[in-house]
Amino acid sequence: MRSAKFAIFILVILFVMALIGPHLSSYSYSEIHLALKNSPPSRQFWFGSDELGRDLFTRIWWGARISLFIGVAAATIDMMIGVLWGCIAAYVGGKVEELMMRICDILHAIPYLLIVILLTVIRGTGMLTMIIAMTLTGWIHMARICRSQILSLKQNDYVTAALALGASHTRILFFHLIPNAMGPIIAAMTLSIPTAIFTEAFLSFLGLGIQAPAASWGVMLNDGLSAMRYYPWRLFFPALMITLTMLSFNLLGNALRDSLDPRLKPIQK
Repeated sequence: MRSAKFAIFILVILFVMALIGPHLSSYSYSEIHLALKNSPPSRQFWFGSDELGRDLFTRIWWGARISLFIGVAAATIDMMIGVLWGCIAAYVGGKVEELMMRICDILHAIPYLLIVILLTVIRGTGMLTMIIAMTLTGWIHMARICRSQILSLKQNDYVTAALALGASHTRILFFHLIPNAMGPIIAAMTLSIPTAIFTEAFLSFLGLGIQAPAASWGVMLNDGLSAMRYYPWRLFFPALMITLTMLSFNLLGNALRDSLDPRLKPIQK
């Protein structure tokens, strides 16, 4: 539980600073001061400045808004689609289940970068394009988790009793099976948020995601990589934020998985 408390503490700080951080500086995330470019961390620029003299402190926390929003939004959409797809496939069973899971296999076999490039060509770069690209195949892992949970739960006696009492299949699925499978689902969703954040940073680093002058941790990593030797703070701060965010979500997800999954709990004698 110590790791979970540490993760929650870090995440609370990150979310609060994402909201108020840009307002703590007198500079905007796109304000240029060429005379002050590549300034080291100081009382004027708390995290230093970049090659255009933009305040890295403001850009870091503005980028936190983008990265955290994309991570949470993509994970939420993945959960909604994956839960419906996996639970319906497992509950119906038979040829319907086989067809639905083969569709998952086909989508999972498509190279992810190919999807991103195609969407970039069709829609152009931007936040919405990234979220769509992440969720086109990102829900498959959640669907497989939900399918395995429902296949196990629908064999329980309370499902048979509900059917005997005249409960509809929709009621059994949404009021009995899915609520009892929410533990692993919530844990899997929490673990998928850092994956989405890293994907956003990776795509922005490659130039396929958020574009300048918008602030994004991936964009700042790309800008700071070439200046790592002489101006290391430009690479250090965005890398630190990505590391802390991914570490915190992974620690929290592991703690939730250990506490919510009954199969991982020790047997009490």
